[in-house]
Amino acid sequence: MTVTATPPASAPPGPARTRILATARAHLFTYGYTALTMDDLARELGMSKKTLYVHFPGKDAITSAIIDAIGAELHTRFDAVLSDPDTTFLQKVGSVTDIIGDTLGRASPAMFRDLQRSAPAMYQKIEDLRQKTVPFVFGRLICAGIAEGMVLPDVDPAFATEFWLQAIRGLVQPAVLERTQLTLRQTVQKALPIFFTGLLTSAGRKNYEKHLRACEKRSAS
Repeated sequence: MTVTATPPASAPPGPARTRILATARAHLFTYGYTALTMDDLARELGMSKKTLYVHFPGKDAITSAIIDAIGAELHTRFDAVLSDPDTTFLQKVGSVTDIIGDTLGRASPAMFRDLQRSAPAMYQKIEDLRQKTVPFVFGRLICAGIAEGMVLPDVDPAFATEFWLQAIRGLVQPAVLERTQLTLRQTVQKALPIFFTGLLTSAGRKNYEKHLRACEKRSAS
């Protein structure tokens, strides 16, 4: 189930709403969803709960707006990097990692676990965002690598993107992050070299290619 929360029609846009979201985002990343209450948020902002409710009907609407804002921020920053003709493939890879770290570096495994348990609709919204973002970023990244001669020309970008999507989806599950004790940025930094260069040494790749050829011969006979 995907939840798209919007503020009431009477909620005026402007600095107050921006300040609410910035404060709530910092609180959410630091303390988690359960600890985010309208009482605490109003007190931290120095405004009445009544004023807070003018802008947002509840903390689910605030959380949803935070996720939307993160999605828009990621999209804008990724697009700027991937569209830059003067940025090389390897520079693009580094920038993508940096953007993830800058935007989501403070989000802890505990926060994602809290959302997964206490606000499954909000957690699903994050999953939906990942489903849209990974193809947008890595599909273009792989195509850029092929065009630059840095990625093998016979790689299927659609399949490679789906492969990465499924891999990263599993790696960033709260339970997995808790086991690995890695942040999102660290997870991406460890996963990208395996994705692009593999596990095998030069000697290992040569032996593996021999093994594949032998298997093909056996299958053909």
